[in-house]
Amino acid sequence: MKRIFIALKVEPDGKFLKMISSLQSRLQGESIKWVDTDNIHITLAFLGDTEDDRISGISKMLNSRCEGSGKFEILIKGSGVFKSLKDPRVIWAGIEPSDKLNHLNGLIINGLKDTGIRIEERPFKPHITLGRIKYLSHGDALKEAVEEFRGTELQKVPVNEVILYESILLASGPVYKPIGKFIL
Repeated sequence: MKRIFIALKVEPDGKFLKMISSLQSRLQGESIKWVDTDNIHITLAFLGDTEDDRISGISKMLNSRCEGSGKFEILIKGSGVFKSLKDPRVIWAGIEPSDKLNHLNGLIINGLKDTGIRIEERPFKPHITLGRIKYLSHGDALKEAVEEFRGTELQKVPVNEVILYESILLASGPVYKPIGKFIL
């Protein structure tokens, strides 16, 4: 049994790295579990605990659905929080709406359904999780930090492949181990 998810790897640089650093600096006294920059990604589907024998079927589906679907580019833009500024749980960087990204996600979600995998039925909201908030003592600092980057274009990211990851939970934080890479 492996805890798995399907994602796009993002290598942060330039303005995006500066934004992450600024958020961490401005919120350093808060109880926030920041995502390691090596682990930054856009989740397409989270499958959770999955039997080892099902993983090969998922890999075959990803190979057939991704191959030839076409490379494209996305834009990381802005920042915000999930739940609300009054009760924030996650700090995120946004993804500019992209028909190609939505199409790729649809191919994968439908492929998972075709292979009998059940996943949560909820609208696709592409984002990059930057930090998980455990406790916040100064909500105004978070609001100001998020507002500063709300509409800022941060980084263009080439999308050339989809990665099937195993998420290994350790006391020091999660390790994301690629199980398979599927070229578009």
